[in-house]
Amino acid sequence: MNKKLHIVGELMNNSYARARKAFNARDPKGYGELAKLQSDLGAEYLTLNIDGTQRIQVRRQEMFDFLPEVIPAIQEATSTPIAFDNPSVDYHKIALAHYDRKKSGPPILNSLAASRERLDEMVELVKHYDTLAVVMASETFVPGGTSQCLNPEDSYHAAKHFVELLVTKAGRRNDQIIIDTGLAPVGADTYGLVNIGLDAMRLISADPDLKGVHMIVGLSNFAWGTPKEVREELEKAYLTLGMKVGLDFALANPEKTPAPLPAGHPMVARLREALVQGRRGEGESSETSGFRQAEAIMMICREGEPVDY
Repeated sequence: MNKKLHIVGELMNNSYARARKAFNARDPKGYGELAKLQSDLGAEYLTLNIDGTQRIQVRRQEMFDFLPEVIPAIQEATSTPIAFDNPSVDYHKIALAHYDRKKSGPPILNSLAASRERLDEMVELVKHYDTLAVVMASETFVPGGTSQCLNPEDSYHAAKHFVELLVTKAGRRNDQIIIDTGLAPVGADTYGLVNIGLDAMRLISADPDLKGVHMIVGLSNFAWGTPKEVREELEKAYLTLGMKVGLDFALANPEKTPAPLPAGHPMVARLREALVQGRRGEGESSETSGFRQAEAIMMICREGEPVDY
């Protein structure tokens, strides 16, 4: 495990109550406080995602109108660079126009993907504003459209396609590109998606043409729905496995001190064995192995629950 883990703080996201409160109040100072909190905890980048969630509806124009106010407030509170996270090219146009790279250095544009509308314009923004770029390698191009990657080879080829695109069209170096292979909630992963992501990282790491690219996951997705007693250890155990195959960025809550567990930690062994259970045997369906993995994860969760005497 040679690579350092770079944390992208995720608290400026409407999935979190403090961010929702700040957005509802259109309170740039509240975002500045969240930014400084995460920077003080060691986050090296700060995601700004003011899109809607299940708990809040946000119109596109509301986002666009708020960006010119909130970005300077964040940059006033901390010099940590911002990762702008939105599928809309118009969001990124406004955000990057109001970002002062003299204060914080290069930002991150998150994210390019096969399904993005006006993808060429997004690539041009990466070039024009000299940004780092996150690429979603969980989607791929297919004849007539796009599709989710359902095997590691597809994810690897999607990553390779976008790296070549960004190098040739946006003048990026490999080390300015961050690949997201996707991370499913492990407790509901009945199709082997966690293993697909890890296997895709192995393929990417083994390709000399992709040497230097970074890899990222949205860590909070992994243990979603599991008991609080095991959630953080599960996330950290995943980091141990992921970093072994090339993972070096995590979108995470820095308040939870995300970091890999020692390789010999019991939770790492339990998670590794559960993921082995999720690999298809000869003649098996993905559902059969997937439910076997789910049962193994449920057993980990039961073992981690406090005993009620």
